[in-house]
Amino acid sequence: MDIDTFLKLPTEEVAKIVRAHGPKVCVFPINGTRRWFLMERELPSDDYASAYLSAIIENHIGLYKLFFDHGIETLLTPALGTDLWERGDEYVQMVAEGFAALANHAEFLAFFDQYNVKTGFYGDYRKFLSKTKYSHLLDTFNAVKQKTANNSQRRLFFGLFASDATESVAELSVAYYQQHGAIPNKQKIIELYYGEYVQPVSFFIGFDKFSAYDMPLLTSGFEDLYFTVSPSAYLSQNQLREILFDHIYSRPVEEPEYSEMSHESWKDMKTFYKVYRETTLGVGIIRDGIWYPQLPNGQE
Repeated sequence: MDIDTFLKLPTEEVAKIVRAHGPKVCVFPINGTRRWFLMERELPSDDYASAYLSAIIENHIGLYKLFFDHGIETLLTPALGTDLWERGDEYVQMVAEGFAALANHAEFLAFFDQYNVKTGFYGDYRKFLSKTKYSHLLDTFNAVKQKTANNSQRRLFFGLFASDATESVAELSVAYYQQHGAIPNKQKIIELYYGEYVQPVSFFIGFDKFSAYDMPLLTSGFEDLYFTVSPSAYLSQNQLREILFDHIYSRPVEEPEYSEMSHESWKDMKTFYKVYRETTLGVGIIRDGIWYPQLPNGQE
């Protein structure tokens, strides 16, 4: 299979190929949404909150469908952390309204039903939100989990304050030992933390500075990391397929026996490394307060 053929396949065929290579767990934090919204839809300030929320709901559901249509069975989307919480009450209020929509917004409910999606939430959100005026969201999360509990084809987990699971794991382990008189193994700890067992992460798709985060207990060191140059909301079908092709066909290839490589192969390798010898992926520049990656060809 070459990439040009893969990119042109019907979506159903791509999904079959992805599923044939085993269950896939993708972590996709959807970042840069405010930049995306302001670039795409310039509106008066008094319309901002409602217009932003409506656009984000539509975009997020479209992205979830894109992944599920391409054979991804489990999607983790880190959604809220202390860094976002510190952006101010106006922003947090919009985020809260967005999460409230999970339980009562017609488009979300139709999506969960149509795609047979079971939802879950992970992180220290109970401990954190219970002390704030947004504690009512805990009831919303429970309602969403109950509404989708019988769905079994796909899973969507929202990460909330999930940057460090150390204390949560300790508390869960102690409680388990007190109840069962045994120390929980890794599989059981994952079940306790996520609500059910989740396989190790297959690949992570980030945006902005190169950093993989908020996927506690599921990293193995073998997950593939990808980072988009434009905000996550712009992720396209073609872009996802390029990632899937690389993940399935390019990354698993074993290194050849150097002694068996041809002279031309060595020449090509030497030329490539010579051209990019001082290039480091992940280095960027700051312009108007925004970090931009420095691309290998010198562009910014």
